[in-house]
Amino acid sequence: MAELTLRNIIKRYGTTEVVHGIDLDIKNGEFVVFVGPSGCGKSTLLRMIAGLEEISDGELCIDGVRMNEMAPAKREIAMVFQSYALYPHMSVYDNLAFGLQTAGEKKDVIDQRVQHAAKMLKIDTYLQRKPKALSGGQRQRVAIGRAIVREPKLFLFDEPLSNLDAELRVQMRVELSKLHADLGTTMIYVTHDQVEAMTMADRIVVLRDGVIEQAGSPLDLYNRPANRFVAGFIGSPKMNFLDGVAVGQASTGLQVKLNGGEAVTVPVAASEVFNTAPVCVGIRPEHVELADGGVPMQVALTEQLGGNTVLYGSLSAQQSLVVQVVGQSHIKRGDTVHVHLPAACCHAFAADGRTLSK
Repeated sequence: MAELTLRNIIKRYGTTEVVHGIDLDIKNGEFVVFVGPSGCGKSTLLRMIAGLEEISDGELCIDGVRMNEMAPAKREIAMVFQSYALYPHMSVYDNLAFGLQTAGEKKDVIDQRVQHAAKMLKIDTYLQRKPKALSGGQRQRVAIGRAIVREPKLFLFDEPLSNLDAELRVQMRVELSKLHADLGTTMIYVTHDQVEAMTMADRIVVLRDGVIEQAGSPLDLYNRPANRFVAGFIGSPKMNFLDGVAVGQASTGLQVKLNGGEAVTVPVAASEVFNTAPVCVGIRPEHVELADGGVPMQVALTEQLGGNTVLYGSLSAQQSLVVQVVGQSHIKRGDTVHVHLPAACCHAFAADGRTLSK
């Protein structure tokens, strides 16, 4: 296992700075997921950890040892890419063994490691097949197995499931989580898919434009987002955002008048914001309640998902609202429903996007 420390990590391409002073500590055995939109710097940061990108400034340490100038092969890191990059003319066994063979490892050690990794990944019956005879999920297992046999201190995954179909992605998410539990090795995983991040991570690091917006456990980010960006990125369907202005204080929190005239209470101290100051109210679709006497919402689209129903609609002032209800519903397009926004489930964001404290 390995402990990773990043201090003021900066990456420049010429005069353009794309990663801006990243500070991060990753503990032994932790499964950390870097998540964010395309171009946020997550893959660049991963490649700097691997030694595939030069660090422009700052310090990267593994187990307290500076790695900035260390060659990738000497960092005791194994990396799994989006592309399987298997040798098509070699059997699965030879693909798994190749790295150890080139490193001069003994034959009996190679066989032991290959057999162990293949059994762990349930590809032991495919060892004599060529990659072309494998499914996409099986090829990805071989790519992961090639990393496992090296017995690295640190695993790096760069969007390894992006080429798989939806069913295989779910299956491989479960298998990677089990693999981490079995190995106990430190793992860093890069994805743009927040569902992958929520279901796999011990800790999520949300990046935007080369900076860390927030780092914490999946439920920390879900329940206590640091700003509107994190609130909107974590959760599916994404959080609703309704614009309004602060109009006063109630016993349960700050009163906000939405742009359509509806009044909403959010659990925020009045000292956090001045009256008439713009406030954005956020609430997750699964927290919106259907209630008689609530705010009217015109339904524009209904998604029947079997176990859940998702309603897409708008309030008066054309503010969009998504509601997720448990079970199946007879509500259809064109219907008007009434919704209630429970104060305890509401978030509030200032004009600059920061979360107003509760």
